[in-house]
Amino acid sequence: MIKNLVRGATALCLALSPLTLPSAAAAAPAAPAAAQVLNLADAVDLVPVADESRTGYTRDKFKHWNTGLDPADGCNTRAEVLQAEAVESPAVAAGCKLSGGTWFSYYDGQEVNDPAKLDIDHMVPLAESWDSGASNWDAKRREAYANDQDAAASLVAVTARTNRQKADQDPATWMPPLPDAHCRYIGEWTATKLRWNLAADQAEADALKVYAEACETTVVHYIPAP
Repeated sequence: MIKNLVRGATALCLALSPLTLPSAAAAAPAAPAAAQVLNLADAVDLVPVADESRTGYTRDKFKHWNTGLDPADGCNTRAEVLQAEAVESPAVAAGCKLSGGTWFSYYDGQEVNDPAKLDIDHMVPLAESWDSGASNWDAKRREAYANDQDAAASLVAVTARTNRQKADQDPATWMPPLPDAHCRYIGEWTATKLRWNLAADQAEADALKVYAEACETTVVHYIPAP
């Protein structure tokens, strides 16, 4: 009798084990990427150097602005960045229409009180990202890049004038007009390149090294994009 009970219990455990004891590999979620903190010179050395090509680039290959971090709030990425970076928060009306508020455009040191006078700059412009590796991405990853609010450096609210002066240039040919902004800008440019594993051409890499020598105390923070 006892032997029969033992056999029955054993059979029951074997029958249930696939359900109650899933493999660790199947159950464990992927570990998030670790945050990286480097001085600027070391960070610049990690940016791969490669030739760039703009063949096939069009801006519409990067879907933006999308519905942002919270699709339920009715605001797109642009509006969410404006709200996040405001020194004084704007009023938000129906349809996520922003009015009032105050921003500081760090490229040129200007205070702005009208959201219509601001652009949301891609720290590494869309065309530059295409040249540097995004041409090999699928549409979903390019959309994630173009709307990246998970890293503070990726998108920045600045005066429309400076954003349009910058256009698609890298630091070899354009820097913010405010000299005091240069170290921050190079740090954020480098962080974005490393976050998205983007390369630099030789002229850009040379410029980054020159600025890194002048910005000895600048620290680069980034988390590799998923």
